[in-house]
Amino acid sequence: MRVAILAGGLGTRLSEETDHIPKPMVEIGGRPILWHIMKTYGAAGFDHFVVALGYKSEVVKSFFLDYRHLTSDLTIDTATGHVKDHDGEHDAWTVDLVGTGLTTNTGGRVRRLAGWLDGPVFGLTYGDGVSDVDLAAVAEFHRGHGKLATITAIRPRSRFGGLVLDDGLVTDFSEKPQIGEGWVNGGFMVLDRAVLDRIDDDDTSFEKDVLEGLAEDGELMAYCHTGFWQSMDTLRDVRTLQQLWSSGAPPWRTWT
Repeated sequence: MRVAILAGGLGTRLSEETDHIPKPMVEIGGRPILWHIMKTYGAAGFDHFVVALGYKSEVVKSFFLDYRHLTSDLTIDTATGHVKDHDGEHDAWTVDLVGTGLTTNTGGRVRRLAGWLDGPVFGLTYGDGVSDVDLAAVAEFHRGHGKLATITAIRPRSRFGGLVLDDGLVTDFSEKPQIGEGWVNGGFMVLDRAVLDRIDDDDTSFEKDVLEGLAEDGELMAYCHTGFWQSMDTLRDVRTLQQLWSSGAPPWRTWT
């Protein structure tokens, strides 16, 4: 199963970081969050990625062009320009980097990847969120229920402490609890190829037009994940992820 990653948006809510680089290239622990997402998929056995590029696509391309050199010790012959890689972290990935337009909507970006997504099913996620969800289990869940699409449903944590009150008396306090109103789309989707036929053009929103339509037709299932999940929408989120990485045991690190 190939995995598509949406990495072409403008990232305007994180403009402190994205004036010069695309949002998926914002670093956590010295590596782009895109790399963290791919490492998580790689640990689950998925190693062919199709990355939808748009805003500052050259930054993503440069990273992968230099990836082997960046993760290795090097010997460089300055006379000939020959570079020899020594032992390093060499992930066995195939990465298709596909331009999908600067202003294309999310559904349009997926549609433009159609020729790169071989097979009856494919994975899809966003290039700005990490999780410890069992990705192999999500794929197995999708194969078992027979519907067109599966999303990973999560309950994000609140930024604030939660209170339970009884006539002014605090009877329960929970620091940054999970939101109680319900489940939300956490990405990490598995889709039948037939979903591509529901995307009209570049202006199609994958969330509003495609996922809502699938739900109305009874073709959307949710894999409920109660473990760790964190998006990277604000500078606060970047700092949270950096702190978790610096702790030495970031919860989304499922690889060895």
